[in-house]
This record gives sequence, C-alpha cells and structure tokens, in this order.
Amino acid sequence: MKIAALISGGVDSAVAVHRLVEQGHDVHLFYIRIGLDNGEGDCSAEEDIEMCQFIAARYGLPFDVVSLHEEYWESVMGYALQTVRRGLTPNPDIMCNRVIKFGYFDERWGHEFDKTATGHYARTIVGPDGLTYLATAPDPVKDQTDFLARITYKQLDHAMFPIGDLPKSMVRKLAIEANLPNAFRRDSQGICFLGNINYNDFIRRHLGERPGPIVELETGRKLGEHRGFWFHTIGQRKGLGLSGGPWYVVRKNVADNVIYVSRGYDTEKQYGREILLDEMHWITRDPELTEITFKNRHMPEFIPATLVREPEGRFRILSEQKVQGIAPGQFAVIYDRNHEICYGSAVITL
Repeated sequence: MKIAALISGGVDSAVAVHRLVEQGHDVHLFYIRIGLDNGEGDCSAEEDIEMCQFIAARYGLPFDVVSLHEEYWESVMGYALQTVRRGLTPNPDIMCNRVIKFGYFDERWGHEFDKTATGHYARTIVGPDGLTYLATAPDPVKDQTDFLARITYKQLDHAMFPIGDLPKSMVRKLAIEANLPNAFRRDSQGICFLGNINYNDFIRRHLGERPGPIVELETGRKLGEHRGFWFHTIGQRKGLGLSGGPWYVVRKNVADNVIYVSRGYDTEKQYGREILLDEMHWITRDPELTEITFKNRHMPEFIPATLVREPEGRFRILSEQKVQGIAPGQFAVIYDRNHEICYGSAVITL
C-alpha cells in the first residue's frame, strides 16, 4: 500500500516507519510544521526535522515538510483560548488530531495515499458488522485512544497505527535493534506540535492577568490571590501558592473571578460520581450501551460506569467509583465494559 507516514522526530513515529518498511509498504514521510504563536520558527522543530531527515535517509524514503501553521493556530489553539476564557478546561491534543493530523493533512496530502499512518498507541479492528472501530493499545499507560476520540469515521478508516499493538518497552527495543538515531530520545511532554512551551506563559500572552481571590469553599475564608481564573482547572493541586495544604481547586466563579479550594488529600469536595455530557460524538456508530468504562482525563485507568441517555441527545455518566477533578470543558471518553473499543467522546458540562 501507499502510506503517508506522519513523523515527529520521536522514537514512536520512527519505529512506526521501520515497521511499515519491513512490511513492504510504499512509504512517504511527512512532517507537519507549526511555528510559534508569534509566527516565528521553533528551534526544537529544526531539531525534529533534522532527525526526520536522518530517518528518511536511513530507509531511502521521500520526505516533505508541510505547513499547517495558520490552520493550527486558528482552529486548535483558537479553540483552547476560547475554552479557557469561558472558565472551562480544553484538550488541544484531541482537537489537533481531528482537525490537523487527520483533518487538514488528509484533505491536502493524505488523500492521495491508501492510508495515513502515525505513531499513536492505538489500534483499528473490524467488527462483526464489517465496520472499522478504534481499539485500545495493550500498554494501558501509553494508550492514546482518548486523544483520538473525536476523529470521524472517515478519518479512522483511513488511519493506520503501526506500533499500536506494542508496549512502549518493545518500541524502544526495536529502535535499539534497528540502530535508529533517536532510539534513546526522550518523549515529548508538550501540547501537540508545540513541544515544551510554558502553558501559563502562553495563556498570559493572550489573555493577560486578572487578579482575584482564592477562597476556602467550606468556610468562605480568603486564603490568597490568583492571577486569573483561566490559569487554573478543576482538580488542580500544584501552583496555587498556598501553605498548609494540599489544596485542590474544586470550583470556579467565572463571573466574579473567584477560585474555590478545599484542603486534604481525600477531601470529598474534589470528587464526584455524576458527570453531565453534551456534544456526544460516536466515531463509528452509537453502540447503544448502558454499561461502559470511561476516562475523564489522560490516565491508565478505565472507570466502570452506567451511561444514561437524557432528552435532546444529552447523556449522563453515573460512575461506580469516585472521580477526581471533574472539569467542565474536558472530554469524557467512552469505552465498552472490557475497555477494548473506544466508541467516542462527549464534552463534560455543568
């Protein structure tokens, strides 16, 4: 098959390329370039591109750098800023996959190929109905189906995940055995494409600061000041600057610019069992399940729950265990009871 392989300079996408070549595919490598929000270049991107060139040369593959700078800042980070401004918690990586990697890229370049391959830890399987489904990776710590839970069926059907059946340890082992130049390169921890930018600095540049009180929820006592509610998310513990903790952000009053916190590792105020959902998106089809597992953030655990269908297409999750840090604006990702199939996602609402 003719494969468009998206590579980043990291070990995961390099091993994905290695496996595609071993399988005999006709592979063309692409690096999606995204500059900084001031329109300037990114030094880390230059290092990434150089590494990609090494991989291309190693396997004798064509390699192109393509730009989706404007589309990324308008669609992905524009969404993030708009969400933060409303006092909600965004997930740029979910939107990046849908809009950029499997969206604009496929529309402009990927459609010329049989498949678009990435280094995600995820799988695709064909169900008894003949349809393609997004399936979890065997490595629960690295599983990235939650980041893919907003893509469309057309995007999924065109996608390929060459390392999705491997644990991370095996990916590293294959990279070492193949003597890949990035075999020991550290994993990126940043937002999609942006590397290790300081997220608070990014928010500050675009939204500024707006000092307001930090208040203890139970007593109404003012404990300190924050620099803007948009710097904080529900469930956050670090970065509050308060002594005598641990303190957790448990509520925000956006209109009055107040952050409410509660103290203690096991304070009940940071937990909930009921999650309201809106904007449900099924990737392949509505599975019509009631007994599910779900994630409300990127984590290895799949939480068992009941999915309740509300009027007007809304949903409600009733979790079987306490859920920490339910943050409106984030996505709840829906899986089957055995957490093998990722069916889709919905936005957590108030």
